[in-house]
Amino acid sequence: MQQTPQIIVDDISDWQPYYPSQSLVTASEYLQQQHPKSRTHALNLCADLSYLSTGYYVSLLAEARGQRIMPSVSTINDLANFSHYQLLLSDLDKQLTRFLDSEKQQAPVSFLICFGQSQQPQLNTFARQLFERYPCPIMRVELAWQGRWFINQLSAGSLTELDDEQQTFFGNALDSFSKRVWRKARTRKEYRYDMAILYDPDEKIPTSDSKALKKFIRAAKDCDIDAELITSSDFNRLLEFDALFIRETTRINHYTYHFAKKAEANGMVVIDAPGSILQCANKVFLKELLEKHQIATPKTELLLLQQDIDYTAIGKRLDYPVVLKIPDGSFSIGVEKAEDEAEFREVAARLFEKSTILLVQEFLPTDFDWRIGVLNNRPIYACQYFMSRNHWQIYEHVEGSKPKSGSFETVGVHQVPKDVVKAALQATRLIGDGLYGVDLKMTDKGPVIIEINDNPSIESSVEDLHLGDELYRMIMADFARRLEEK
Repeated sequence: MQQTPQIIVDDISDWQPYYPSQSLVTASEYLQQQHPKSRTHALNLCADLSYLSTGYYVSLLAEARGQRIMPSVSTINDLANFSHYQLLLSDLDKQLTRFLDSEKQQAPVSFLICFGQSQQPQLNTFARQLFERYPCPIMRVELAWQGRWFINQLSAGSLTELDDEQQTFFGNALDSFSKRVWRKARTRKEYRYDMAILYDPDEKIPTSDSKALKKFIRAAKDCDIDAELITSSDFNRLLEFDALFIRETTRINHYTYHFAKKAEANGMVVIDAPGSILQCANKVFLKELLEKHQIATPKTELLLLQQDIDYTAIGKRLDYPVVLKIPDGSFSIGVEKAEDEAEFREVAARLFEKSTILLVQEFLPTDFDWRIGVLNNRPIYACQYFMSRNHWQIYEHVEGSKPKSGSFETVGVHQVPKDVVKAALQATRLIGDGLYGVDLKMTDKGPVIIEINDNPSIESSVEDLHLGDELYRMIMADFARRLEEK
């Protein structure tokens, strides 16, 4: 079974140059539909998309009806206000810049983009970048020169404005786009929802191994969700799905964050939500947040590259050894220990090459860290991660070889000290209701939060050792609940 988009035009005659389609409907007919089909995709090809126009209401009602409409109201508004955002796109694609320089002209350059494609092959990379930022079927772009090239105008185009050559280009671009997105082949059984699981098959320390990913897919089917693995190359396919589950290490300046932002902006259920990535990915933010709410953490101070640092005084306050961290490290990367002031200065100088702000913390030696998995403000699994052999961290990174890690023990949540679970829940409630992994150390003064992970590891025969397949089912069932509520 294949899914084709509903095509919405001002007048049936607007579609006359193209092959007839049973999914064609006029804007007037669409707006008057009483019971439109749910969960279908739609293309809004109305000529006027200005605020409160017929075309604007087509996209507005489509979103209210739960349809995937292109362009969305958000895209329409962004294009209408593009002049306010010009600086965001000031750094043009290098290939585009070479093309413009080869033209040896300074007169404005205009071109057409249809579904992320340009009639000039040299501009396709740039066209795709614009389409990913502003998903609109037809766009017209004008570049101008004022000491450098910049985007002077970006607007939605109209079917009725296309000449014969452009009509052929539009038809071919639509057909190519449909094969990638709208005409997604279905499995024999129809599932109520579709989920994309974003992963990196080449990630050195994956958050979920291949066996765990297969278990997620099976558990999703039990919850009436058809889950499919996607990679970074599938950004343009994202709107096929109802939900996004990110199963690779997230970062702000990374495509994982762009996927999360696009998914959320288009009304998809997404874990990790971009807000969670933003807050958890930076240890400076977490330090301030947890301190504000008086949740116990190791004694921590910030080091700023541009300020004079009193290493002697900090060493006395925290006592040696001290632990230095870059704000956005993960899996023990960018985390080092200093035994004295000389090493403190040397490690700080090295880490300042990666970040202008560092964290320095008191060292709290323990045999293991607690990891409490939390979903929708409920603890769902618990592990003890032991330090790597003859090392002070769980992961030991040895140059030129695979990282080493310590052993682990998975236990039932009911076996965890109550104050450890309580501290984990207090911390995650400050972030949201997604899926988190809270790392804690148990000290003489009680549990101390080390980190909140927005993308916690869930690997086969590790985190699932106590609950087995039920752990995967719990997570997929929560996706199903969120989808139902939407």
